[in-house]
Amino acid sequence: MKEKLYMDYSASAPLLSEVADTLLEVTRQIYFNPSSLHEGGIQAAKLIQRSRTLVAEKLGTASGNWLFTSGGTESNNLAVKGAARQYRNRGKHIITTAIEHASVHESMLQLQEEGFKVTFLPVGREGHVSVSDVEAALTDETILVSIMHVNNEIGTVQPIQEIGRLLSSRPRTLFHVDAVQSIGKLPLDIEGCGIHLLSASAHKLGGPRGVGLLYVKEGITLQPLLSGGSQEFGLRPGTENVPSIVAAAKAVRLAAEGAEASAAAMKPLRDKLRAFAEATPELKVNGAEPLAPHIVHFSYPGMKPEVIIHMLEQHGILASTRSACSSKDSKPSRVLLALGASPSQASGGVRISFGNCHREAHVDVLIKALESIISQLKHLGRST
Repeated sequence: MKEKLYMDYSASAPLLSEVADTLLEVTRQIYFNPSSLHEGGIQAAKLIQRSRTLVAEKLGTASGNWLFTSGGTESNNLAVKGAARQYRNRGKHIITTAIEHASVHESMLQLQEEGFKVTFLPVGREGHVSVSDVEAALTDETILVSIMHVNNEIGTVQPIQEIGRLLSSRPRTLFHVDAVQSIGKLPLDIEGCGIHLLSASAHKLGGPRGVGLLYVKEGITLQPLLSGGSQEFGLRPGTENVPSIVAAAKAVRLAAEGAEASAAAMKPLRDKLRAFAEATPELKVNGAEPLAPHIVHFSYPGMKPEVIIHMLEQHGILASTRSACSSKDSKPSRVLLALGASPSQASGGVRISFGNCHREAHVDVLIKALESIISQLKHLGRST
């Protein structure tokens, strides 16, 4: 099969060769249960703790505050539901935005069914939540604010530092940040921003699939989603996947150490593609600065996005329509509707997301393919 140009890094990044080597080595050598009391179990447990310490060091937080889960979705669920249920005696009000990832959005809907009141803040046409809107929504009953750092669909960056500063005078209100799309792409001072809970995922960083991370600030207690063991401080029971955890920590280290150079390399690619889309009458670019360096999202109003995706694939390019978790959903994008997009525009979105391997020549190939596709579609439109 001819090699494809992969431009769907926000869905999943290829496993880095260095990470794959680590994964294979630990899989072969450390097959012990970390809860076992013998020498092998102790060795496995030490590897987990070393991985936890490495993640904390590279992401600038106190050691021992990181949990390993099955992915970003579980981390978000544990953070949101675990915090709400644990602190419901303080109040039953939660604040979030209308454009959160489905794992947060649907957790909020579930909490509503349990009697919590959830405020879904608007984001405006540019895709950013207003700090003043957050402030206006706060009440004495607010126990949790959950705002993503980078939107997984359109790449807009939310004012996490300012929101954290706002919440710093409210010790009874927890601050959760979904950072799945920002770790390794944008700097984020987790402790400096007053974040209590933060979610991440290894496979967005070139790590293995099936490993998530959750930062829990010291002193914060969560109600576990699962029962059956004391692993991960009693918050995530079940035998730990030691090889994947060690490999995930290595992916975090590599991403954190290369984040600045990575962002600097991807931003010009993003800008070039956005400039092309903005200059093309048939396309509508979604989201506005501040933006993450690796995501470009545009719509072709009136055209089903899967048509464009399949036509891009005929040109050897792999892209997506929206979040991989929602890509098979035929309904208009909830995120784009929240931006005020028409149903036609919200139904025709295409997401391009870059990785470290991409160069300007790759963007040129993509632009040439899009020009050809748009020309074909225009011709078909005139012929019908």
